[in-house]
Amino acid sequence: MKKKATLLSTLAGVCMLFGLWQLLALLIHRPILPSPIEVVPLFLKNIAGELGLHFLASAARVLSAIALATLLAAPLGLALGQMPKLDRVVGPLVAIIYPIPKIIFLPVIYVLMGISDLSKIILIATIIFFQILVVVRDEAAGLKQELILSVKSLGAGRRALFRFVYIPASIPAILTALRVSVGTAVAVLFIAEQSLTSYGLGYYIVIETYQVLLYPEMYTGIMGMGMLGVLLYLGIYSIERKLSKHMFVE
Repeated sequence: MKKKATLLSTLAGVCMLFGLWQLLALLIHRPILPSPIEVVPLFLKNIAGELGLHFLASAARVLSAIALATLLAAPLGLALGQMPKLDRVVGPLVAIIYPIPKIIFLPVIYVLMGISDLSKIILIATIIFFQILVVVRDEAAGLKQELILSVKSLGAGRRALFRFVYIPASIPAILTALRVSVGTAVAVLFIAEQSLTSYGLGYYIVIETYQVLLYPEMYTGIMGMGMLGVLLYLGIYSIERKLSKHMFVE
């Protein structure tokens, strides 16, 4: 029932967005803002061709960044949350870096690593890394001592605690952090893909369409980047709900 309600809500949001777009196109009535009646058929046509290749390139970068950030941040967050002495040493550094907009590190990463797919992935992963690190650390630190002591009373050591208590308790926090940060990650991807690359939605929107005044095609790229963000958000949200339901049943 909730799944159906979520789907209906998403469809309603899409309809309102396209309705507003159509209204603005009629009011402005300039080539810079073509109507969705013109753009949507073009999008459906191009997504099976060149636009689809740009979409896949962008999706691969974001998914690689998510995987890298999760593999690095989740264990460190668990360690900081359950090792107060370590957190007292590392915590101040995290507190200083966390609020800094990570996009400012783009020139530094380019200088150190060159302008490549890896440097773009590292930049996006850096953003997601700190989101996961902080949320998982706080979640691990907030675990009830009664639960930990009850598992210890069964003879569980630190490794067993991490496997059967800390990790299962932190998975929802990881997914929540990913869901919250995915919009920022896609926005940074758009900026990063404008520099010396041949494929990616950012490159397609700015270099291949905007700069040569192909406005309908430009909006197909914008639709593609929006769709990428929505699909990532809904995918993470779906996994989060399924895991929550499974844990509740268990």
